[in-house]
Amino acid sequence: MLPQLNKKMEKIMPLITPVSVLTGVLLGSHLSGYAYLSPWIFAFMTFSGSISSSFKEFVQVVVQPLPLIITLLILHVLMPLLAMGLGHVVFSSDSFTISGLILAAAIPTGITSFVWVAIYRGHIALTLSIILVDTLLSPFIVPYTMSLLVGAKVHLDTFGMMKGMLIMVVVPSLIGMMLNQFTQGKIKEQWSGRLGPFSKIAMGIVVAINGSVIAPYLRDINSKLIGLAVFVLFLTALGYVLGWLIAKLMRWPDDVVVALTFNGGMRNISAGAVIAVAYFPAPVAIPVILCMLFQQSLASLFGYLLNKQYALTKVPGPTSLTARKISS
Repeated sequence: MLPQLNKKMEKIMPLITPVSVLTGVLLGSHLSGYAYLSPWIFAFMTFSGSISSSFKEFVQVVVQPLPLIITLLILHVLMPLLAMGLGHVVFSSDSFTISGLILAAAIPTGITSFVWVAIYRGHIALTLSIILVDTLLSPFIVPYTMSLLVGAKVHLDTFGMMKGMLIMVVVPSLIGMMLNQFTQGKIKEQWSGRLGPFSKIAMGIVVAINGSVIAPYLRDINSKLIGLAVFVLFLTALGYVLGWLIAKLMRWPDDVVVALTFNGGMRNISAGAVIAVAYFPAPVAIPVILCMLFQQSLASLFGYLLNKQYALTKVPGPTSLTARKISS
C-alpha cells in the first residue's frame, strides 16, 4: 500500500509544495513556533533518501569532481553576478533590493534539493557531496561574496551552521548509506518505497513552516512588491535553467542532469532570511523571503518537466543511475 501511495504522491508533487507554502503563509504565527522541528524533519528526509545510495558512489564523485565544481560555480559565481547585473538594470536606484537579490543568489544550496533529486531519481551521491561541500565553504564564500559585490561585512554563526548540517545531513546520510552497505542494498528494495510517502509529507510540513516566516512581509501588497516578486521568480527560475542547460551541454547522464537542475536552483533560504534580518536593513530581507515563496513551487514545476522528458518516476530501478559514467 505504501509504495502505491508513494507513486500517487509523486504525481501530485507539483501541487504539494505550492499548497504547503500557501498554508504556511495563511497560518503564519500558528506554524512559525514549530520551526525547531525543521532540523529533525530534515534529518528524516535525508535518511529516507540516503538508503538508496552507497559509499561507492561517493568515490565516483571524488574521482570525477567536474559536476561538483560546475555546480559550485553556478551557485557562487554565475548567479550572484547575474543577480547584481540584472538588479542594477531593473532596480538601479534601490541599493537595498540589489543587496537582497545578491544575498539570495549567494547563499548555499538548499538541503531540500536532496529530497527533489531523490524523488526524480537523480544522482544522490553527487547531491549530498554538493550540499556538504557547499555548506562547509559557505561561512567563507557568502561573506566574501557580499563584501566583494555589495561592500558589506557579514558575520555568520559558523559553529551553528556546521552543527545544523551534522544533524540534518551528515549523520542521517551516513546511517542510511551504512545500512545500504551492510544489507547489500536490500534496505533500499524493502524500505525506499515505504518511507517515500512519509518523506513527502515531511517535506510539505517543512515548506509550510518556512512559509509561515513569509507572512509578516506580505501584509502590504503594492505594485512595487508585485514587480519585485516577478523579478525574483525569473531570477530563481534562471538557476534551475542554468543547471539543466550546462549539464545537457556537457552531455552528462540523466541522473546528473537532474542533480544539477535542482542544486542550481535551490537555496538555503531559511539561512538567507536569518542573515538578511540579522545583518542588513529590513528591505534587504524582502527579495530573500520572496525566494522562499517561489523556489519550492519552481522545484515542482521543473520536476514535472524533467519527468515528462525522462519519465524518471515511472521507471523502476535504483534511485541513482550511477552505472552510467560521468564524463569529465
